[in-house]
Amino acid sequence: MFVVDSPFVAIICCVITMLGWGSWANTQKLAGRERWPFPLYYWDYGFGVLLFSLLFLAAPGSFGTAGEGGLTNLSHAAAGPIGAALLSGLEFNVSNLLLVAAIDAAGMSVAFPVGVGLALVIGTVKSYLSAPKGNPAFLFGGVALVVLAMILSALAHARLPRQTGGKAARGLIFAVVAGCLMGVFYPQLMTAISPGFRSGSIQAGMLTPYTALLFFALGVAGSNFAVNTIFVKLNGLRLSEYTAGSARLHSLGILGGLIWMLALSLNVLASGVAGPAVSYALGQGATLVAAIWGVFVWKEFCAAGDSTRTLLALMFASYAAGLILIGWASL
Repeated sequence: MFVVDSPFVAIICCVITMLGWGSWANTQKLAGRERWPFPLYYWDYGFGVLLFSLLFLAAPGSFGTAGEGGLTNLSHAAAGPIGAALLSGLEFNVSNLLLVAAIDAAGMSVAFPVGVGLALVIGTVKSYLSAPKGNPAFLFGGVALVVLAMILSALAHARLPRQTGGKAARGLIFAVVAGCLMGVFYPQLMTAISPGFRSGSIQAGMLTPYTALLFFALGVAGSNFAVNTIFVKLNGLRLSEYTAGSARLHSLGILGGLIWMLALSLNVLASGVAGPAVSYALGQGATLVAAIWGVFVWKEFCAAGDSTRTLLALMFASYAAGLILIGWASL
């Protein structure tokens, strides 16, 4: 299998993660413009996640000079690590559905800073406690600045004119709950992966990053039939509406899943060098990317006054400073 050995390459992988995690939701925004409800979009998103995991296992996961190939590792995998990876997929799926609902209700510039920012804090702390790697002063100083950015985002959101009734407030609540759940999936996934995978040493019964990501994707796609069905029914939708969707609408959902899963896969590979806490925290700089999309492209704060724009500027500055500190923590 292919592994990341260089700290520079690991940082590049984390930057790609940040861009991917911060940009995939644009596919949902595009679908929403054509009045495609998010539960219907999410069926295709789940298929995209699974498709990428299969391609990733078949190519870089089965070739290279380190450790075991994909099929070999699958044949040696124990039930415990498989269950941990599947559970992480379920945890992520519930949290991401709530995040997608939050984006639909409140926009990217609110849902990401609050939901994903909260997940960054929880996931980084849990990952560091499990595998303490990186300068803790820089790491947690950066996390503190991210928390400040979350608060500034919420304050900016509170100053927007109330034109959508309780929809935006409901989106903010969804984002908070999504963040709490999303913060646990990454540490859970890492428990399934052999700690020595970077050197090619795979502990008996444990998974390579590639096989763990496959089981994670199976957890996402499998739980989708139960979890997303609930959202479909709550929104008064029918399966016939999904099958009647155009090829463009279905392709947007699949593309969103492919982008998100590419970002996660590179992040997991980078964790072998940077450590899970730093790798995850850097990847969650996606929040800053998503906020930029929401503010400058989708104009989600176009009705904001000067004082609100000042809060947004401080939010961007706080996020950027936090990410710089987190990056330094790995050096």
